[in-house]
Amino acid sequence: GCFLEPVRLEELLERLRTKKNLILQGAPGTGKTWLARRLAFALIGQRDDSKLRAVQFHPNLSYEDFIRGWRPLGDGRLTLADGPFLEAVNKAKADDHSTKYVIVIEEINRGNPAQIFGEMLTLLEADKRTPNEALELSYRRADDERVFIPDNLYVIGTMNIADRSLALVDFALRRRFAFATLEPTFGQAWRSWVNGKFGIATAILLDIEQRLNELNSEITEDASLGPQFRVGHSYVTPPAGSTIPDARKWFRQVVDTEIGPLLDEYWFDDAARARAARERLLNGF
Repeated sequence: GCFLEPVRLEELLERLRTKKNLILQGAPGTGKTWLARRLAFALIGQRDDSKLRAVQFHPNLSYEDFIRGWRPLGDGRLTLADGPFLEAVNKAKADDHSTKYVIVIEEINRGNPAQIFGEMLTLLEADKRTPNEALELSYRRADDERVFIPDNLYVIGTMNIADRSLALVDFALRRRFAFATLEPTFGQAWRSWVNGKFGIATAILLDIEQRLNELNSEITEDASLGPQFRVGHSYVTPPAGSTIPDARKWFRQVVDTEIGPLLDEYWFDDAARARAARERLLNGF
């Protein structure tokens, strides 16, 4: 189900091994979440959910939620509790140093990464993954407590680059992560997968591919949008286990309920253009 060339996948894995931190960015529907988990399992060496932690950033997430903060107890008192990132750090430290752990952060730019990571942002650097670089946390369990991120804990983030509501990524975060852009990926690999798994005729898939490529060309050439707003292949890749008895009806439904509303949002100030683009996708199909 991955339509990238093996050499590209190996490049992504090598960047993750070396940098320790990787962000998959791309337009909607380019398979960022899907690939993040598969890269994690490939790095670990097997599909082991006990070594993978997945979280999602959002505007209300704080350092106290993600790293460590005070939590209320039932009797009205507060207790100092570790968040998911520090739990992952401690789990990786406690295991064999050669065992790899991964934390996947969905929508990493929907929160404020500098605020959420705090001093951990410094510790994320690959050359600071040693006890000698340990720092004290904002909330310490003991006066002499110091924390570092072990080098067997890797971070994979995903980032939508088409959301106008999201701020630019902090330069401090950019320096600590490698960034890889995922593109809408059609072509032979996509057609073979969808045909083999769901029985959709190759001729229909070629037609769908041509229509989406033409749409993406129009989006790319629009000065108010650009390539980061293209429509990805995930929109027309049925979920595993789906049954598609009528491929043409299925595509029309995808356009009506998924791609069409996306175009309405893209051209919110030009309803006629959005409607025309939707009609071209379905014309004669």
